[in-house]
Amino acid sequence: MKKVSVLAGLAAGLLFSGVALAATAKTYQVTGSVIAVNEDIIVVMKGNDRWEINRDGNTKVTDNIAVGDKVTITYRMHAESVEKKPASKSKSK
Repeated sequence: MKKVSVLAGLAAGLLFSGVALAATAKTYQVTGSVIAVNEDIIVVMKGNDRWEINRDGNTKVTDNIAVGDKVTITYRMHAESVEKKPASKSKSK
């Protein structure tokens, strides 16, 4: 009986840990030179690409960031909104 309880507990733990991991979005990184910075956004040039990354009070910043500094930003992508489009009509011959 104890084995069944232990196995059920382990199975439940694995199930809930999988759910917690699935809810966290993958992290990405961009490294480049800061071209603009304020309390709400950091703009970085990576090669010829301009990256605008939003930030808020929860963003961890290790030091003061100024224009010209080279930084690596770790970020996550998330959807702001999702709009369903009508299904495209396929042409049949």
